[in-house]
Amino acid sequence: MEKKSHHKWPIRVYYEDTDAGGVVYHARYVAFFERARTELLREKGFSQIALLEQDVAFAVRKMNLEFHRPAVLDDSLIVETVINKVNHASIQFHQSLYNSQNGLLLSEANVVVASVSKQNMKAIRLPGFIKVGFSCE
Repeated sequence: MEKKSHHKWPIRVYYEDTDAGGVVYHARYVAFFERARTELLREKGFSQIALLEQDVAFAVRKMNLEFHRPAVLDDSLIVETVINKVNHASIQFHQSLYNSQNGLLLSEANVVVASVSKQNMKAIRLPGFIKVGFSCE
């Protein structure tokens, strides 16, 4: 099922996100992208707590990152998340991180998230209500 769902989430760079030189530490980009995907789910009406109670969890199966420019302390950023494809047991995202003051692209990630059972961490089909939620564009 092909989908194109755009979501934007603002992020501010805090001291804790940076190295001694005030530049965002590379691993923090992964956290920024994760937070934006979580907020996209929340905006669509999917609580991760409620999903876990139904034995549905998400695990990153694959992530490719590309860094273009550094973010620095106190930058205002925007993560744009696009749902490229919803499969039977996974969701494919493309995420872009921009500096919201000047619009410069800082980083991009292609991410595949698998639907797994919380109990045994094995792949399961995406619940129908999630597929329906992502098709309501």
